[in-house]
Amino acid sequence: MATPQPSDSVVAVAMRGILKRFPGVVANDRVDFTLRWGEIHALIGENGAGKTTLMNVLAGVVRPDEGSIVVDGRQVRIGSPRDAEALGIGMVHQELMLADALTVAENIAIGLLDTGWVTRWGRIGQELRQRSQELGLPVQPEVPVWQLSLGERQRVEILRALLRGARVLLLDEPTAALGPEESRELFRSLERIASAGCSVVLISHKLDEVAQVAHRFTVMRSGRVVASSMPMQGMSRERLAEWMVGHEVTAPVPNSAGRTPGEPVLVVRGIRALGDRGQEALRGVSFDVRAGEIVGVAGVAGNGQRELAEVLTGMRRVLAGRINLGGVELAGRPPASFLDAGVAFIPEDRRSEGAVSALSVAENLALKVYREPSFARAWGLDWRALRRHAERLVGAFDVRVSSLDQPAGQLSGGNLQRLILARELSRPVRFLLAAQPTRGLDAGATQSVRKLILEQREAGVATLLISEDLSELLELSDRLLVFYRGRVVADLERERFDREIVGKHMAGVEVAS
Repeated sequence: MATPQPSDSVVAVAMRGILKRFPGVVANDRVDFTLRWGEIHALIGENGAGKTTLMNVLAGVVRPDEGSIVVDGRQVRIGSPRDAEALGIGMVHQELMLADALTVAENIAIGLLDTGWVTRWGRIGQELRQRSQELGLPVQPEVPVWQLSLGERQRVEILRALLRGARVLLLDEPTAALGPEESRELFRSLERIASAGCSVVLISHKLDEVAQVAHRFTVMRSGRVVASSMPMQGMSRERLAEWMVGHEVTAPVPNSAGRTPGEPVLVVRGIRALGDRGQEALRGVSFDVRAGEIVGVAGVAGNGQRELAEVLTGMRRVLAGRINLGGVELAGRPPASFLDAGVAFIPEDRRSEGAVSALSVAENLALKVYREPSFARAWGLDWRALRRHAERLVGAFDVRVSSLDQPAGQLSGGNLQRLILARELSRPVRFLLAAQPTRGLDAGATQSVRKLILEQREAGVATLLISEDLSELLELSDRLLVFYRGRVVADLERERFDREIVGKHMAGVEVAS
């Protein structure tokens, strides 16, 4: 398919008076949005502000109730993603849309119009390798998607959109699954794309990142634009956050002064485990986590963090090593043993691993306690008691739901994460494992989740925080482990935290002591 070329128009896209209603909510309330050729435009706002809906309208995923769209000086009607693609508009969604059973190359080939009757896998693989290297986002075309980390899957989505000829690229939280170095590489790629005359809309909650790469920004709140097409240069993160939420945002700051963690709660020694591809993903990992301590785990996606989380919750078999929690040896034991020993787990993929989308809020909150005598009767489950339990947790953790019968899959990212935290922290906890706990959340939800994690530390819980948001790790952690190719390559106390040094460790670069 020939890539649509821009005319002499300065404006790539102009959306005027976009109105989109869903049952009970106005997602876009007559929104105006302008995107110029060759710019990176940040679209920011809290979850539910209407950002993704607006871009879904432009991508043909959602049809507006009112309003008009002009692309490259010509008024258009975008009734489907195919219409948007024909106009050179491509969108990479936050909820990844890949077929797990297919390879990277097969996912890329889906929807390409020039593959013909015979798909030339060699050509597709060669082009994919070349483009991925140019972007600094390497992928392996022959690998099945189910074997990829979230960060690697994100790369595939971005590459697929570009290979389909997009000149207007809409990215919904593109760095949510990327580490700091991967994010920097992506931003360098976006700058090259923009300098070639393409336009990029960057939906993001990471204000530090958008301030680095965006030329202009638009802020949405409650379905309306509150700041339109403003220059990013000189804009402070604090001012952006204030626009987003409508009031001053003060991030929780851990008070480490004079604090001494307790005795080791979790003791990990010599853990070895295989990854999904049969390679050794954890290579003799050893560390401790003490009571009242937050130990952060830094690393580029795919360096053993996901396997570590699964090993420490009993969901992945270990080849060798010990996992001792409060004197109980857990290596080789089933997940129920980890649960009974006091492990609470916040998985990185909240929708597919953290909750059962089709079950109600009350049912999801019952998943870890239904075996307890308070709820399990001789005649079955006491649902009246379970609903009282759910009501208490919804109130205590500020989970905003329409009713306890609402399916968990209908909750926003922030509310779903609070539901998971409520379920995991509503029983005695000795060790909290939080994997990417604020990924994709807005400033307010992020603040709420971080506050809950810090409260657990103050209560004496040992916490392992796995995150690809280096700023988050440096702010919350008392100690930092850096993973590279399945090994701990650095164990840093808080007074030795340095962003550049940590970044070098993450890239496998030796650092002089």
